[in-house]
Amino acid sequence: MAKQILIIGTLDTKGGETLYLRSAVEALGLTPILMDISLRGSADSPAEITPALVATAAGSSLQEITGSQQRSHITNVTIAGASKIARQLLEEGRLDGVIAIGGSTGSLMATDVMRALPFGVPKIMVSSTAALPGLSTRYIDTGDIALFHSVIEISGLSNMLKNVIDRAACALQGMVSDHITSPRAEEKCAIALTMLGPCEKCASAVRAELEKAGYQVIGFSAAGVCDRAMEKMISQGFFQGVVDLAPGGVGEHLFGFMRDAGPDRMESAGRKGIPQIISTCSVNYMTPAKSRYTPEYHQRRKYDLDKLRTWIRLSPDELRQVARAFAEKLNKSTGPTLVMIPLKGWSSLDVPGSPTFDLNEDKVFIDELQVLLKPEIKLSLFDANMEEPEFALALARAAQDLFRTSIEHGRSAKSLNGL
Repeated sequence: MAKQILIIGTLDTKGGETLYLRSAVEALGLTPILMDISLRGSADSPAEITPALVATAAGSSLQEITGSQQRSHITNVTIAGASKIARQLLEEGRLDGVIAIGGSTGSLMATDVMRALPFGVPKIMVSSTAALPGLSTRYIDTGDIALFHSVIEISGLSNMLKNVIDRAACALQGMVSDHITSPRAEEKCAIALTMLGPCEKCASAVRAELEKAGYQVIGFSAAGVCDRAMEKMISQGFFQGVVDLAPGGVGEHLFGFMRDAGPDRMESAGRKGIPQIISTCSVNYMTPAKSRYTPEYHQRRKYDLDKLRTWIRLSPDELRQVARAFAEKLNKSTGPTLVMIPLKGWSSLDVPGSPTFDLNEDKVFIDELQVLLKPEIKLSLFDANMEEPEFALALARAAQDLFRTSIEHGRSAKSLNGL
């Protein structure tokens, strides 16, 4: 059966270009399904999924969309309707990949729809604004979206633009090939692992031990975007366990700093009931943008990772606030949860001689957490620095015990339910 491709475009502004993309996809032996997300669309749109159907899926109507002057509102309604339809197509087995074409508004809307689909579904955004500062990160955000920069404006079917569209269609044909490996671990259990440069030795050692035990380990840079994506993928059922070495995004969200990982950080595993081990790399630091430094921040103890990145130490009161946020999140967990904290420093930055080394202030966080965590959440303190081999080995072994018990229990329950 031919692969089915969702094509997203605004036919009121990019009609000829979007229809050419449909013909290019069809010429490759793929089955196109055209979705028209025009904000000024008409009832006689040539798309399989018309603006009217998109509006209806969002609980609105074409008349409301075309008659409204509130652009932000109708944009959000259109995105909601298009996202709902895209998810339905996927659930029905009628979507193997998605490709879109547009300028800034079209790209913003189409990539929002793409991010409503899970990791692993091929996604290509052909955009004339892919290289504009700030927009590329907005388009991709936490999605596994391939940005295809058209360079030239998407206006008029010149040979140059046809060349761009043809190449994008061919790229998607390759992405939906049956030879592509499934993103889901079919034979081994998949474990999500957060990591950062200051705990890289620990992360590498933990990964090696878990892989030796037969797990697939998928790493995420805990810099605010990838760990936010991890939370979404956990909720979508990609992982059977989590090793969260660097949950600093919790505090960063609390204070609005650069590694802010969103309000759901460190909650998805608990909601899913899968086993998780939490540690504390980067939790005692903040990373405000230098343009937002207050005079007081200049007086704080800080560590320059490089010429672009500076980590500033949190105050004792801020550490207490972060500990409260940790406890509030972890106490909602429905699955096995272990918090494992090294007592001689939480990263390679936390060592004697470092300007930010302060075990007494780290203890403020630990003491607050010990008081607030519910009894079911285990807290283990280990007399080492996070980057010392013995801590990584102890954490990896604790993870194996936690995962093995939980996963075997889950398999037994499934087996009993199948009787």
